[in-house]
Amino acid sequence: MKTTLSRRGVIRFASFMIAIVAVLAAMNIIYMGRIKKLENTVESGYGSAVENLAQSADKISAVLIKGSYASSPSMMTRLSAELCREAASAKASLESLPTYGMSVDNLEKFLSQVGNYASSLSRKASSGDELSADEIDNVKQLSLCADRLSDDLWGLRTKIVTSDGRISELFSSLDSDLGSFVADGFSGIEDNLAEMPKLIYDGPFSDHILERTPAMTSSAKEITPEEALKKAASALEEDPARVTPCEAGEEGKMPAYCFYCEGGRCAVSKNGGYIIYCIKSRRVDSSSLRPDDAKSRADEYLESLGIEDMESTYYECYNNVCTVNYAYTADGITCYTDLIKVAVALDDGEILGFDARGYLVNHRERDFGEPLCTEDAARENISKNLDVKSCRLAVIPTDAVEEKLCYEFRCSSDDGRNILVYVNAMSGEEEDILILLESESGVLTV
Repeated sequence: MKTTLSRRGVIRFASFMIAIVAVLAAMNIIYMGRIKKLENTVESGYGSAVENLAQSADKISAVLIKGSYASSPSMMTRLSAELCREAASAKASLESLPTYGMSVDNLEKFLSQVGNYASSLSRKASSGDELSADEIDNVKQLSLCADRLSDDLWGLRTKIVTSDGRISELFSSLDSDLGSFVADGFSGIEDNLAEMPKLIYDGPFSDHILERTPAMTSSAKEITPEEALKKAASALEEDPARVTPCEAGEEGKMPAYCFYCEGGRCAVSKNGGYIIYCIKSRRVDSSSLRPDDAKSRADEYLESLGIEDMESTYYECYNNVCTVNYAYTADGITCYTDLIKVAVALDDGEILGFDARGYLVNHRERDFGEPLCTEDAARENISKNLDVKSCRLAVIPTDAVEEKLCYEFRCSSDDGRNILVYVNAMSGEEEDILILLESESGVLTV
């Protein structure tokens, strides 16, 4: 039977189709508007990160100049705290930039060392010792490095903001004419910072520590680039087809294959095939997960990498990212030398950072033997102003090289502070005291 549409039916059908097209068009406009808004947010974040990095370099330079003229322990303490704060801010800005595909090792090293070195000098001044001529000269040299870094970063920022391309395009087009000046800018920064002085001091970023041969990779079998790529893809949680090898890997004491994907970078040790670090650069604008959720996600991530016997110790939430610190634990002993950090986005639980350098450098089989000092004897050395809440054995670094087996006493003070006291399990001597800072943003020690 042949069916025909009436004129009214045709009009209704046409009206219906026009309405559908109009709705789809409106939805597309809304969708494209949201995409544009998101892109602008990302661009704004990258632009702010470059500017904040340059501003932090300015402040670091100024504080270091003041430090070379400081004469009192109280002033050194105040300046070292300011340096640590600015260095941490600069590192956060650097980590938010999509720097995959280029080397920023010297820049990361500088930002790690500068505040740590100042803290070491502050502790020395507080104990009544005068700074040596070499130490004062090191501060001056670091100031010059910070000054050059500031000039380089402001120059790079000017080129970026006056460029025709979007910032994300510049960082993703390092090999083209569009973004080559970005790669050249960071390459120049790396070259200038290569001239910074060697810093030998009591701290985890001292050059004699950074140049140690990693315990886990020194005698491990070398893996192939293909094997490394699979490991990198797993760490980046990406399809291997979307992961690209960098033209050059990393050398030094821990040679590595390097890989990148859109928004991410990963280094895999050539010996042993261990994930050294993994970084993803993206802005996290909201927080829907709790710290406990982030720790559970970080636990799952370590398990997926086959890393066992790690205990979450402290954590910090900053800019909607929760960084969880892990220490190796075996036979009831927590090794604070064997450290891994995992950064989790608090909007969707994505892993944005993984750093196992402390673990790879220090982890090994240990045999301390039985403590010569009993827990009860060690407890006698705790201040009477503290109330001991718990005790366990722990390995702590001393002078940044040696390890000592200690009793870790968690205590509370009369004013409500939580204090960690470390007493040597062999000699019974008090080795260290840390203040445990607990807040909504994290649990840290100072």
